[in-house]
Amino acid sequence: MKIYDYDGKKNICGERLRQVRVVKRLRQEDLAARIQLKGVNMERDSISRIENGTRFVSDFELKVFSEALGVSVNWLLDIEE
Repeated sequence: MKIYDYDGKKNICGERLRQVRVVKRLRQEDLAARIQLKGVNMERDSISRIENGTRFVSDFELKVFSEALGVSVNWLLDIEE
């Protein structure tokens, strides 16, 4: 499977993900624990790579991030609602 870059990054949600995580005062480890409680196996380093734009984010991961952080998928994707 070929993964394409978007403006030099492998995802468009990483910056917003970091933004909401910092506002909610969560460490990457804390967010990883929340994600794991929702049934998705993800470690701190994966969250770091997502926030840096070097890791692809699947649709189900995006949904779980939005649930764990209390924001919409559209907000994570920087889509006006």
